[in-house]
Amino acid sequence: MRSLHLPLRALLFASAVLAGTAAIAQTYPAKVVRVVIPWPAGGSNDIVGRIVLQRLSDALGHQFVIDNRPGAAGSIGADAVAKAAPDGYTLMVHSTTHVGNQTLYPKLPYHVIKDFAPVALLAAQPGVLTLHPSMPTRTVRDFITLARQRPGQILYSSAGNGSAPHLNMALLVSMSGINLVHVPYKGGPPAVNAIVSGETQAMLATIATVVSQIEAKRLTALGVSAAKRLRNWPDWPAIAETVPGYEMNAWIAVFAPAGTPRPIIDRLNKEIARVQQHPDVAKLLTAQGLEPWIASPEEFGRIMLTDFDKYAKLIRMTGAKVE
Repeated sequence: MRSLHLPLRALLFASAVLAGTAAIAQTYPAKVVRVVIPWPAGGSNDIVGRIVLQRLSDALGHQFVIDNRPGAAGSIGADAVAKAAPDGYTLMVHSTTHVGNQTLYPKLPYHVIKDFAPVALLAAQPGVLTLHPSMPTRTVRDFITLARQRPGQILYSSAGNGSAPHLNMALLVSMSGINLVHVPYKGGPPAVNAIVSGETQAMLATIATVVSQIEAKRLTALGVSAAKRLRNWPDWPAIAETVPGYEMNAWIAVFAPAGTPRPIIDRLNKEIARVQQHPDVAKLLTAQGLEPWIASPEEFGRIMLTDFDKYAKLIRMTGAKVE
């Protein structure tokens, strides 16, 4: 007879747990939420994070405070988040670089999939092939021709090994058969400064980090990494128009430590989607070359796994590795 009571006890316990987590979600957030952005201020992750999370602060009535912790392609900040309490009060805004870091850094103190919960996609961040104005080419085709004539002589900057600008260009190098020299920097802003100053000659940068320099004629835009032309910059051809099949669709997203209660993740996902649909937010994002990207946690998780495999192949192809 005693054994019949065990399932009932288990059911009551499970019900109490579910009621408790639901109550937590209803009152969440009850205090300041720290949002780690493991990239420098002024980069695309920082820009989109601040645009969306400021609105989220207003909507939920508590501050989502940005904590920039750059270094090692985002792995320093990500490590702090992986070790944080899974209570919804520590979040992370990171890019597709996050999933590539598992291959790039074989001794990571965390696992990029197992130790994080996908919360919400924020935006797609297509890249743009950008040159210093001293370069004598103005089309993707002419750039590839020049690179073939000058193997190993053209330097391209990136935000670090395994970053979106690195892998954007690595795929172009692979598909077009050219030979460029990769110069990694500690984040997007210093990489952009390098090409503006002429220290490097090319960059397949995220649009948000270079659009103001392009508009000021300090850099020249040749083509975008999206599969087709972008609505805001219809004069920039897709690289795929010259290199068929080329596409890199990087993203910026919100993560939580693994084990964060699902009702909290669901609430965050729902509120972030509302913010993304606000006309002012959509306008700010598209002005930076960022496309709002709404997805459920499950959809985002599937995208993560797909890109985990894609980036692993690209990184192995480049031979990039950081001990």
